[in-house]
Amino acid sequence: MASIVLKSLSIFLGLFFIFVGIMKITPYISKELHKDLRQEYVKYAKIIPLARWFNVKIPSKWYRRIVGGLEIVCGIALTFIPHRRTKQVANWILLSLMIGAISLHWAVDDKLERSAPALVFFFMLTCRLVVEWQIQRQDKAEAAKAAAAALKPPTTGPTHSHIPAKLAKSE
Repeated sequence: MASIVLKSLSIFLGLFFIFVGIMKITPYISKELHKDLRQEYVKYAKIIPLARWFNVKIPSKWYRRIVGGLEIVCGIALTFIPHRRTKQVANWILLSLMIGAISLHWAVDDKLERSAPALVFFFMLTCRLVVEWQIQRQDKAEAAKAAAAALKPPTTGPTHSHIPAKLAKSE
């Protein structure tokens, strides 16, 4: 059951981030949303914490493209790549991007309707990680149980006799 949940979350989240990443990079899907994202990233690029700390100016176009590219790559990894570790790395990268998005929305005093998607997908990515950890823990417990069963010495013959105790003494 948990595996179905994990696969469903991975596919849904992956496709969503591919979609959003494409919207950030190109106006192919929606010209209006792309234009709106371009305007928003101008505000966000001015307050990126690392850029301020290192006194570096990052052009909003490149910031938007890097975030969009990371979302596309990580979305592809979540959706199409079966390797568990790759999916975890993609999940952590997307989770970091969502934390950054939430902090930037907060820093520019965006309304809740603007920051709500980042909050929702932060929690969904967190849920995906929790389900993944539960499955790993369950797999380890099953492997330990199988190893313990393999180390148990085999018994030779039945463990209890079907002959009543009185008859067994007389023989």
